[in-house]
Amino acid sequence: MRRLAPNGLARAAVRFKPASFAGTFVALMMAALIVSACGILLETGARASVPAQRYARAPVVVAADQYARLVTGSGDSRSESANPLPDTARVDTALAGKAGRVPGVAAAVPDFMFPVRLGEDALTGHGWGSHAFTGTTLTSGAAPRAGEVVLDAAAARTAKAGVGDNVALETAAGRADFRVSGLAGAGPGDAAEVATGWFADVQSSVLAGHPGKADAIVVLAKDGASPADSPAIAAGVRKALAGSGAEVRTGDGRGAVEDHGLAYAKETLTGLGGSFGGIAALVAVFTMSGTVALSVAQRAREFALLRAVGATPRQIRRAVASEALLVAPLAGLIGCLPGIGLAHWWFAQLKDRGAVPDAVDLRVSWIPLVVAVGVGLLTALTAGWAAGRRPARIKPGRALTEASVERLRPGVIRTVLGLCALVGGGFFTVFAARSAGDDAANAALGVVMLFMLAVALLGPLVARLCAALIGLALDGHGAAPATLAAANSRTNARRLASAITPIVLAMAFASTLAFMHTSESHVAAEQLRAGVTADHVVTHPAGLPADAVGRAARSPGVAAAVGLLDTQVLVPVGSGGDRWLQGSSVQGVSGSGAQLGQVQDLDVRGGSLDRVGEGRIAVDRTLARSAKVEVGDRLPMYLPDGTRTSPEVVAVYGRGLGLAAVTMDRASLTGHVTSGFDTTLLVRGGNAKALAPLGTVTDASGYAVEETTDRELNAWANYTMAGVLGGFAAIAAVNTLVMTVLDRRRELGMLRLVGATRRQVMDMLRWEGLLVAVAGVVLGTAIAAATLFPMVRGLTGETPYVPPLAYGSFAATAVGLALLAVTLPARGALGAREG
Repeated sequence: MRRLAPNGLARAAVRFKPASFAGTFVALMMAALIVSACGILLETGARASVPAQRYARAPVVVAADQYARLVTGSGDSRSESANPLPDTARVDTALAGKAGRVPGVAAAVPDFMFPVRLGEDALTGHGWGSHAFTGTTLTSGAAPRAGEVVLDAAAARTAKAGVGDNVALETAAGRADFRVSGLAGAGPGDAAEVATGWFADVQSSVLAGHPGKADAIVVLAKDGASPADSPAIAAGVRKALAGSGAEVRTGDGRGAVEDHGLAYAKETLTGLGGSFGGIAALVAVFTMSGTVALSVAQRAREFALLRAVGATPRQIRRAVASEALLVAPLAGLIGCLPGIGLAHWWFAQLKDRGAVPDAVDLRVSWIPLVVAVGVGLLTALTAGWAAGRRPARIKPGRALTEASVERLRPGVIRTVLGLCALVGGGFFTVFAARSAGDDAANAALGVVMLFMLAVALLGPLVARLCAALIGLALDGHGAAPATLAAANSRTNARRLASAITPIVLAMAFASTLAFMHTSESHVAAEQLRAGVTADHVVTHPAGLPADAVGRAARSPGVAAAVGLLDTQVLVPVGSGGDRWLQGSSVQGVSGSGAQLGQVQDLDVRGGSLDRVGEGRIAVDRTLARSAKVEVGDRLPMYLPDGTRTSPEVVAVYGRGLGLAAVTMDRASLTGHVTSGFDTTLLVRGGNAKALAPLGTVTDASGYAVEETTDRELNAWANYTMAGVLGGFAAIAAVNTLVMTVLDRRRELGMLRLVGATRRQVMDMLRWEGLLVAVAGVVLGTAIAAATLFPMVRGLTGETPYVPPLAYGSFAATAVGLALLAVTLPARGALGAREG
């Protein structure tokens, strides 16, 4: 530890020249902020759980696996991926009998949950047997038998019915009259804010649309059992149900059965904290390395003098490392505080948008904070070691020479690595252009990262080229400050590169993330507007009545009425061992392909929609390319509840992004979703007044606006990530520019001594700032374009859509920040010197 202790040189440097380390401190602090925030989200996703509420009284719950699993490769290369199912996978009700015979078990109750329509209102349906574990109690009447229902107070008020009355209810089994056998009060395990109806257990699975299936089997212990008996009961149930494929859950695992949103929340949080956090960490390393290297390079004269008066190379290297030990831990700790705040804000935003269940709490532990501080310290040590190698090893006389005049030739290793990154970026650009779907998106991520690495490594060469090209325009301006700015930029390429790189980062990442969304949204909106040819679109928050299609078809003047059941399926995409499950939107069509053609124009590119039916589907061209299928092939997929199927592809169309990626017959979906009510009704002909009793009626353009608005509401994630990365890089750019200006106080003073006016010096700095900003914007735009074109082409089949105002605001912000970053510290430096 003594060898790592800060030596006198480091302490003196920090004490007497704090301004030299301020920029490094800010960069390390911002890096700790972003890394700690992403780390907290990642840890929360890994450890997220939901306490049992509905099943709190049951020690054991049996449920189906709620993940679709895809196995790729074999032997040592075998791997398995798991994706949350779009809907609920169910278990056989017969398992209740087996679980009920396990020693210590009092009863095993099948649990059902399904939507019920009561006129224009929605209820939640359950089997009456659930009262045994939820605490539901009858307040009047009796338990329901077949054809009967028990209502809670809210449902009874809505139905205006009491015990003995009949109510008309719609379920997946259709519309029927039920006698109210009793009224009940919700128990601790019931969702009190939801109107509820309880049906006979023998009838519930049919009413739910899944005969012989239950959402879960709830195992109740005998009276007198203690929590210590739960493991033995769970082991007995697990043994009794061996080979059934059912999972036995205890503890917080019961909560995951209640709330399937937990799986998606874990995926979202780990994606943000892991994938985005990894990118953010790389950006942080880029900026920190550049800032630390700049700080060391700015003190090249001091190191040269130290070498001249007898300092050994080891002492110089130890001084640089000691400076990192002095600055990095404190900067990291201070940066973690706003990082915790950012994580709280981000997590709250996810909750507000329904991406995370309310019962999930943010986990803040020491692990991500230590990692954030450690990343900063390790980066500072590595960057300082790399930047201090040359001033520590060269001879003192040569060190003094290089401290006065910038070395023109960059290092061989750095140049070779930079060229390799450049070639790699070009390769991934070509690969992304030839790919489709997520293949293109994944390859495009490699494009932006490799090109950014190339800019960082080849920074001096790139800066010299930019200075030469932009300098021609400045020389042509004719003014002395512009000419001097061009000359300074040509002769100080390393300083220029350190300022350009963060702006390139900001423009590249902000543009890629923001315009990827605008491109997808623009194409989807165009496809939706062109694809919906119906005169009227009918929707309802509770789902449309079961007979909505028939009632609409019988309305005067209606030529066609088609119901759509919208949900998702999981489709294996990719090739060879590099395959994964991609969530794809699907619409279940109630009518024939010919009828669908009267209300939707899917832009069919091959095959015919007329053949869509049982075991036959139509798919979007992008999905077809990703899954490597054509008309006549079979497409393996997982239905919403995880059921595997391989229907034949009978048509390929071009408007799947705006409408649905998969089109299939409704009958193939209804038994695999929780709600069998149609989502949308498309009607050709007729009038809106006659359709109004079915739900909310809009025309095609109004429906397109609503759908586009919903898509825009989900865009906040991309914009937030763009803001976090772009903002971080922008702060790094400002920080670097301020460091370079403050380091030039002697140079600025000499210009004033030789006759330059204050205005001329300020104009020179503004021209330099403009050169830096323009170079950064152009390079960042080029990288974003190289990323966006293949990515958007692969995802949508179209070119990127870049709103001019949005791009102009990005560019203007970069230029404005660069000018402010050179102007404000320059005024202070000149004022202090002249004072």
